[in-house]
Amino acid sequence: MPSGRTHDRVTLWSLPLIAGGTLYATARADLAFWVSGGFLFSGLIFGPDLDLYSFHYKRWGILRWLWRPYQQAIKHRSIWSHGPIIGTIGRILYLSLWLGLVGLFYVGIARLAGAKTYTGQQLVAILQHSIELNLPVYLALFCGLELGAMSHYLSDWLVSTFKRSSLRNRFDSPQATLRERHSKSKPISKQKKMPVKQAKKLRIK
Repeated sequence: MPSGRTHDRVTLWSLPLIAGGTLYATARADLAFWVSGGFLFSGLIFGPDLDLYSFHYKRWGILRWLWRPYQQAIKHRSIWSHGPIIGTIGRILYLSLWLGLVGLFYVGIARLAGAKTYTGQQLVAILQHSIELNLPVYLALFCGLELGAMSHYLSDWLVSTFKRSSLRNRFDSPQATLRERHSKSKPISKQKKMPVKQAKKLRIK
């Protein structure tokens, strides 16, 4: 599996291609911005390796504890963290759950202080209106998050495949076969006994 620094390099080197490709495909700078931002965020801090103690996890700083229940609930490299689309949706829902709890906490404090707050139905209506109004932006952001995760999946797969093929070629090569046969056919030489006079000299030293 590639190191965290390798994943970072892949993300940063791929960012111009992602931005340029999105701008060319959509002809919209705002969508290219959201795709690129999602790609960078996913590649550096919101990637699949949040399911273990990793670069992604450590970059959350004092908020890294948010991901400890996620790590305990999900096995590393399972479909729920490293699966295409499923992994990204799972992380979005998990983070949204924490944001919702924080929002409810502040709403409760505001109500205790006597401030006017939105009801649950009003909040749902606002969210629905925002999604309908900015659907292309939300889709662009999700595509960026998924592309960032996909760069991680592909890096893991390419490195693992390369290592397996290298080991297979090493052991299947004619030189390796000849060395193996030679080692099996060569008798194990008996250890020569040290002369008594030389042994006495070593003891004296």
